[in-house]
Amino acid sequence: MKKSQWKWLLVSISFSALVMAGVLYFTVDETTIDYISRVNPFYLLLAALLHIVSLGFWALRIQKMSASLGYRVNFKHCLNLVLANMLVAAVTPSQAGGEPVRIHELYRAGVPVGDATAVVVMERILDGIVLGALGAFAMLFLGRYWSSLASGFSGVSFIMYAAWIFVTLFVLIFVYSVRNPDYLKRVLRRMSCWIDRRWHLKRLEHLLGTIDREVDNFNQGLVKFVNYGRSGLVWGMFFTVLFWFSEFIIASLLLMGLGQSPYLIESFVVQLVLAIIMMIPLTPGGSGVAELGATSFYSLFIPSSIVGIFVLLWRLILYYLNILLGLLPSLSIMRREFLARAKKQR
Repeated sequence: MKKSQWKWLLVSISFSALVMAGVLYFTVDETTIDYISRVNPFYLLLAALLHIVSLGFWALRIQKMSASLGYRVNFKHCLNLVLANMLVAAVTPSQAGGEPVRIHELYRAGVPVGDATAVVVMERILDGIVLGALGAFAMLFLGRYWSSLASGFSGVSFIMYAAWIFVTLFVLIFVYSVRNPDYLKRVLRRMSCWIDRRWHLKRLEHLLGTIDREVDNFNQGLVKFVNYGRSGLVWGMFFTVLFWFSEFIIASLLLMGLGQSPYLIESFVVQLVLAIIMMIPLTPGGSGVAELGATSFYSLFIPSSIVGIFVLLWRLILYYLNILLGLLPSLSIMRREFLARAKKQR
């Protein structure tokens, strides 16, 4: 990570901690101590382990999708890049900063940039498809729970519909650009020229040449997926479903650890809404937004005395644990890149 990214990491953690402190201030009371005294650490540990397992599903998704394109990337390397990705994602809105890390590490494992980009973009597509399908399922078959949530917060339905429109447009543009790579080249060229007029990019012609080359590589990688990498899409969808279900169940395990009912269906709906909100680029790593959103939604069906502690545990696993798990792999990557540059300069 660059120095600026470390600065944003500090900002993200500080903002999250500040919002979390406010949540605890307004929710902790004398009955909270009684709830804490009855905490079952088994469920808390199980929730943390399940999160690590879900990251393993993510690594398997990358491994299988890469293998379908003809590249053998070992599981350890895939898990390492997923963990490093989580640290960078914590400092970027909608966690978008993780994509370049995954592309770079796949490239280091012998996957050409175009194919690595195709794998990472297809991951995002699969995430959007799964979350969109789960949202449709929640609204069509879990109407009672959905309506109770929507009645408490009128903006929930709007967010879901807006997210569906965004995902649909993204998929349509994506499909069109695959069939017409020249269109994608023109869009990227216009964006580069627009940026150049304002910030005067160095070596603009070199950049435009690189865009043409990498768009061709990217398109070839996607064509591989469609033609003979379909098994990668099947495996990718399978592990994407496992990943999101594992992440959604964590909240129910935490509720059980705090002596509450798991509220499986209600929690599923809330986690789905929060996942979609987190895709909107609002704050670095969703810090602050996630805490406030979870507090507001879960306060509809769990005691207010415990909602702050629940949200704290939830963020400790899904945010702060990600940062801790990503530190060592990120430092390892930085050390490797530093040694590689030093070797070239000799």
